[in-house]
Amino acid sequence: MVWEKERIVGTCLLGGAAFAVGASFLHLFLKGDLPLGLGLGTCVLSPFRKRKPVRVYMDGCFDMMHYGHCNALRQARALGDQLVVGVVSDEEIIANKGPPVTPLHERMIMVKAVKWVDEVIPDAPYAITEEFMKKLFDEYQIDYIIHGDDPCVLPDGTDAYALAKKAGRYKQIKRTEGVSSTDIVGRMLLCVRERSVSDSNSHSSLQRQFSHGHDSPRFKDGVSSAAGTRVSHFLPTSRRIVQFSNGKGPGPDARIVYIDGAFDLFHAGHVEILRRARELGDFLLVGIHNDQTVSAKRGAHRPIMNLHERSLSVLACRYVDEVIIGAPWEVSKDTITTFDIKWVVHGTVAESDDFQREEENPYAVPISMGIFQVLDSPLDITTSTIIRRIVANHEAYQKRNLKKEASEKKYYEQKAFVSGD
Repeated sequence: MVWEKERIVGTCLLGGAAFAVGASFLHLFLKGDLPLGLGLGTCVLSPFRKRKPVRVYMDGCFDMMHYGHCNALRQARALGDQLVVGVVSDEEIIANKGPPVTPLHERMIMVKAVKWVDEVIPDAPYAITEEFMKKLFDEYQIDYIIHGDDPCVLPDGTDAYALAKKAGRYKQIKRTEGVSSTDIVGRMLLCVRERSVSDSNSHSSLQRQFSHGHDSPRFKDGVSSAAGTRVSHFLPTSRRIVQFSNGKGPGPDARIVYIDGAFDLFHAGHVEILRRARELGDFLLVGIHNDQTVSAKRGAHRPIMNLHERSLSVLACRYVDEVIIGAPWEVSKDTITTFDIKWVVHGTVAESDDFQREEENPYAVPISMGIFQVLDSPLDITTSTIIRRIVANHEAYQKRNLKKEASEKKYYEQKAFVSGD
């Protein structure tokens, strides 16, 4: 019928720019004089034709991955529709910076778990060559190459992103203030050095220095353990928490799973147990213990990362839906009721797995309610594992940090405001 034809064509030709042409097509269609091959399903003049997604590329070592890395990936993703991330090989890191703390397979787990990442390229080169840039543009359909405002200089003094800039396909983001892998390694080296100098300092927790942004302490020989390492100059803001949050709660019938811990030096072992926990339900709630609790349970020099830093790292994980910042050590009936928790879980690999033998078992309530599960941890990695790697090879990491100190200092001295977040 005529009115039915009018409705179909009118729907197909929405949009002011197509109105005049659409009226002509409507007239031809109603007369039955449309050219051969142009039927109802064609809609060739639709102004809503799907555009090609903008694909952006960011690379990095992502060693000792932290919230600064995650924030860089978040900013990069905001500049396009799809984010492809290149993870530099172990060999390239050794050649350009020194030995990595975490091997490639662990760094791949970490990057893949960041919720703003769409695709990952392993064994990416440290410097973007002509050949690799062509591969990015042709094979991976990359539109722009992204990096932070801090310079990335090769051993020969040249800019690692010079070719991308010359091609007009480079975009810059703002570096996250107050943290770098160099800083984090420096914090651990600081712990090692202070313990070797004097055990009497163990009660004046380094964690408090890290949390309150104090610089590296000086020792009797006049040399700090981290040679000028900037220690936790992170300035937490409510906006950053919002940027990292999913911004939505569980549905009315969601099965909420709860897991808690320190999540210090967020690593591949953390990621994998969070993935396992998320598989048990529809919504994963993570409780993050405060600095005082972690220090009391793990020792005066822990945590390495403060509460806000640890919270952001966990929030950036794609398996996590929400966090409790400063969760209580004991999982109470009130907590379970308040958040409607269906399962409370704990991994088999942890800093301390003898909780059931403790005088006050933190999971006594969920155990009594029959909602507690112990999950097999996919990886045998803890925060202490990461620290042991640093301690075992501390001379090499000390050398690496000294090498980085000059460029870090120069960056902060010459730093200028960069728009964005």
